[in-house]
Amino acid sequence: MKRWLVAIVAACVAALPAMAQKRIALTFDDVPRARGPFLTPDERTARIIAGLRKAKVPQAAFFVVPGNLSDPDGAGGERRIAAYVAAGHVIANHSFSHPALKSMTAAAYLADIDRAGAWLKGRQGLPPWFRFPYLDEGGSDKGKRDAVRAGLATRGLSNGYVTVDGSDWNIKSLTADARKAGKRVDMDALRDLYVETHVESAEFADGLARKALGRQPVQVMLLHETDLAAYWIADLVAGLRRKGWEIVGADIAYRDPIAKLHPDVPSAQGTLLEAIAWEKGLPAPRWYDRNTLSIATPLYRRRVLHEGQ
Repeated sequence: MKRWLVAIVAACVAALPAMAQKRIALTFDDVPRARGPFLTPDERTARIIAGLRKAKVPQAAFFVVPGNLSDPDGAGGERRIAAYVAAGHVIANHSFSHPALKSMTAAAYLADIDRAGAWLKGRQGLPPWFRFPYLDEGGSDKGKRDAVRAGLATRGLSNGYVTVDGSDWNIKSLTADARKAGKRVDMDALRDLYVETHVESAEFADGLARKALGRQPVQVMLLHETDLAAYWIADLVAGLRRKGWEIVGADIAYRDPIAKLHPDVPSAQGTLLEAIAWEKGLPAPRWYDRNTLSIATPLYRRRVLHEGQ
């Protein structure tokens, strides 16, 4: 190709609108989960797989907690994990018992990771990623943080970090509580809130990244294996695409240069992007506002349960 043509192509790419550079991977935590407020575990897995296929998501990552397999309400969890892999997705280590690092020693925490690793060893679709439960890397205990970071490195594991978080666990918990209490749940409003929250969280992360990094890294969205995802993952993907997001695999996301960053901040808990922004000196809030429960919970009650109207 002639040099002048190469220059024209490069100039055109540089001139593309920012939306064309927005890429995001979808990841699901706490697999396999027990029965939810609406679906059996088998129904939920089938719907998530079907929704991802319908939305043409190339690859999602499911972070596994093998200790969940002992829950009798979630019988068949190993079969469901295999179903995700058979559908073209990947699985990764999320610890054996989902502990908070702040509540135990680094040695005990690493032993829990090893226990999960022993269960996962040899399974198909297993990249070398570990995701911290609760996104807790030790809080303000830098010695513990660094000990676990070093332990992961010796095990050949990298941080399965998150950059986009909409606290879907809170939406799910509020829905389960409402169902248990016999309250009417407006399903259309719940769908809209679920989709809107996650799309807005991605947009927030895009803006934060531009400020903290001066560019748009490949984002990683945190979801959980919930009934809400089973119902509306295709709607969520459609909402992201309307905002210009391209859905990519987690393997692409974790090749972004930010994967090599280990921010040194006063408290190591939360998204990687938040920590990067904190280290860069950006003022709070460095997180999407609906991750603040005093904001998210009243919004849910007003819009989904129609309380206080």
